[in-house]
Amino acid sequence: MGDLRIEIPIIQGGMGVRVSTASLVSAVSNEGAFGVIAAVGLAEDESAQKYDYPKRSRESLTDSIKETRRMTKNPFGVNIMCALTNYDDLVDTAQKESVDAIISGAGLPLKLPSLIKNNKTKLIPIVSSARAAFIICSTWKRRYKRLPDAIVVEGPLAGGHLGYSMKELEDTKNVFLDKILEEVLLIVRAFESDKQKIPVIAAGGIFDGKDIARVILLGASAVQMATRFVCTHECDVSPKYKEAYLSAKKEDIVVIKSPVGLPGRVIRNDFVKKISEGGRVDFGCVYKCLSTCDPKKVNYCIAKALVSASRGEMDKGFAMCGSNAYRIKEIISVKQLIAELMSETRDFLNK
Repeated sequence: MGDLRIEIPIIQGGMGVRVSTASLVSAVSNEGAFGVIAAVGLAEDESAQKYDYPKRSRESLTDSIKETRRMTKNPFGVNIMCALTNYDDLVDTAQKESVDAIISGAGLPLKLPSLIKNNKTKLIPIVSSARAAFIICSTWKRRYKRLPDAIVVEGPLAGGHLGYSMKELEDTKNVFLDKILEEVLLIVRAFESDKQKIPVIAAGGIFDGKDIARVILLGASAVQMATRFVCTHECDVSPKYKEAYLSAKKEDIVVIKSPVGLPGRVIRNDFVKKISEGGRVDFGCVYKCLSTCDPKKVNYCIAKALVSASRGEMDKGFAMCGSNAYRIKEIISVKQLIAELMSETRDFLNK
């Protein structure tokens, strides 16, 4: 990514709400990989009567960046969802704090370069198709005379919100990471020059060193992983949130409709069963955090659901996860996880 270098080819995916915060992010970066703060949901406080969501979001993101910087001297980034109503504000906050990279998905970040005033912060869009990669590269080049510093290609097995339709998620024969990765690589190569290369980062269903080796051999420069980092000692979510991962069976991992306007992969529980059957969870919208959400039409508030889950109140929310979450069987340190992943990767590449 230009002059930004990491020792370990792993980007820790940004996980909101309050899943990837300073403790986890700094631990990942301290191991030579790339930690990522999730900007969404850092400031939720449903107890507030007069709640200034934009102001508290700015303050909370600033505090999180500064706390992470106190805990690591290595590079780290911030993930900011395009669907947020205060997207511009959060991008401005992140670049004022000179974060090393802004990673942006849940929509096409077509205007992102116009919001950046420094030359340090790298811009990394997340795409789910070669078409999206082409639109971003061509638009940025035409409007702003610049290209992405890297691109994350997220396949349909990813956790959290997914850039696919429900139909595409069911089409496992034609919609899968390896195929999309190869198509995006072709698009990216056409925009590259001797002066600028665009690393492509594979994401979605990457679980072990075998997966990392496979996509690297296909041409990826690195991988983005999120699910594996939840069950680490350094991840700040409630032990009950982690227990949802540890006790999950394969059939417990389902895709639901989210107020974000995209499908979301979660671990099924009674709350998920209720909302999936059309049950309504009454809420008053104090955040107005999503440009794609109409509080009058949706049957639950995803911000409140995810805040509750992060606190361990699983009867009021759910854990988001990748498709392989059920394979996690223990809580380990970030150091141990990264060491195991790199050992497995080297073994498979050597074969």
